[in-house]
Amino acid sequence: MTDVAGAAVPSRGEAFTFGDPTPVMDRREIMDYIECWMNGKWYEPPVSVDGLAKAFRSSTHHSSSLFFKRNLLASTFIPHKWMDRETFGAWALDFMVFGNGYIERPRNMLGGTMRLQHSLAKYMRRGGDNLDAYFFVRGWKEEHEFTKGSIHHLREADINQEVYGLPEYLSALQSAWLNESATLFRRRYYNNGSHAGFILYINDAQQQQADVDNIREALKNAKGPGNFRNLFLYSPNGKKDGVQVIPVSEVAAKDDFFNIKNVSRDDVLAAHRIPPQLMGIVPSNTGGFGAVLPAARVFARNELGPLQQRLSSINDWLGEEVVRFEAYVIEGEDEGGKTGAQAG
Repeated sequence: MTDVAGAAVPSRGEAFTFGDPTPVMDRREIMDYIECWMNGKWYEPPVSVDGLAKAFRSSTHHSSSLFFKRNLLASTFIPHKWMDRETFGAWALDFMVFGNGYIERPRNMLGGTMRLQHSLAKYMRRGGDNLDAYFFVRGWKEEHEFTKGSIHHLREADINQEVYGLPEYLSALQSAWLNESATLFRRRYYNNGSHAGFILYINDAQQQQADVDNIREALKNAKGPGNFRNLFLYSPNGKKDGVQVIPVSEVAAKDDFFNIKNVSRDDVLAAHRIPPQLMGIVPSNTGGFGAVLPAARVFARNELGPLQQRLSSINDWLGEEVVRFEAYVIEGEDEGGKTGAQAG
């Protein structure tokens, strides 16, 4: 963290890490969160960028939401001779995933602007002596310092420090990881192979022993490794209720799985502010989620438009209108019966 003058604030030398789930206000971890540790050349990010990169694909709806926004932005972006659609898409995705987006402006021999280049936010670091200095750091002793003034840093504002930006969805990461944990638990449950699918109970003493052995062998070979195992119990002259099957753990796991998946999904979508009908989610209620077109218009006005304005702020730095967008048009009928409704 820095003060207004840009001087480094001493820290304990510990970085924020993605580990075991802990409350935000638990003990002293909140102090790790607000600090940007100065290593002598550049400031370390207040959160693990490697952890954010790994968390990007931890939940289906988390990564899909970010890709969805990126695709909409890229589809409305008007390519420029200095920036093509591919460069813009990578820059916009970095900004939404890491809260930081970096564009390098190379100069030709005459000092003119060449084609803009995207610098991966995961490896970008901000200089300590001068916040206009930027380094590209891939690993230990693998660093490249950019020319002063050649990097544009688009930063998502943070309330605790002014060096790096932080993504908006941080509060929903616990839900995204819970969703992942529920899926992994369910996969392990199916792949375990040591639990029973059902118990076949025979208490008729008139059965031939050869038939009993054949039934036992058939059940044994019915499922391959890693699937449900079926149990066979032969008890001649046994009582009707001599064997009871009480599937407590399986039923509880089934109910919790669906509840956890749905609740964690809703948390992630709320953090990204995307209506569920735009994500292709099948409604579980009879009423559904409502019409798609009104939801798309509201999303374009409240979310897509502000993102376009944030990304367009690079034009002031470039001195030319490089980042431009065309109108986001939804083909179809609106409430008034008109087609080609414009949103955004």
